[in-house]
Amino acid sequence: MDTRLKTAALLAAGIIVPDQIVKAIIQRKFTLWETDPVIPGFFNLAHVLNKGAAFGFLNNPDSNWQVWFFVAVTVFAVGFIYYLLSTADKGDRFFIWGLGLVLGGALGNLIDRIRFGFVVDFLDFYVGQYHWPAFNVADIAISCGAFAILVSMYSKNKREKRSARQRQA
Repeated sequence: MDTRLKTAALLAAGIIVPDQIVKAIIQRKFTLWETDPVIPGFFNLAHVLNKGAAFGFLNNPDSNWQVWFFVAVTVFAVGFIYYLLSTADKGDRFFIWGLGLVLGGALGNLIDRIRFGFVVDFLDFYVGQYHWPAFNVADIAISCGAFAILVSMYSKNKREKRSARQRQA
């Protein structure tokens, strides 16, 4: 197996395993919608269900279409990530790591959607009555992976511009 794919697969597994373990602990220790203040006035552990996407986008507990929609989107995304990994520059570690993190997060949430029909979220940050939508380890990985991909693209663009200026000089 290509080192790019190995790296991404190891990162993905390094996200999926703890994501699924923590979600199982939350489901076992908390009743649905129960919260436990960790930092009062700022952060709770909670047991929240989300049929939608990140930050509760399209979360409608009364319908099921979004479960199958997000399963299909995730399957497509996994295929696209595989394509990007197999064509990526082998030296672009940020890009490869970013794709591995996004892959792990996407698969962690896909497992929930297939097993339960929803994603288990448990990290609840808030100030006063204003809550950030609850999220989980997989969501953190997707966000960090997307950031790493953006850093990679920005760095690559800067290198290409510098190289073009040097060729013109």
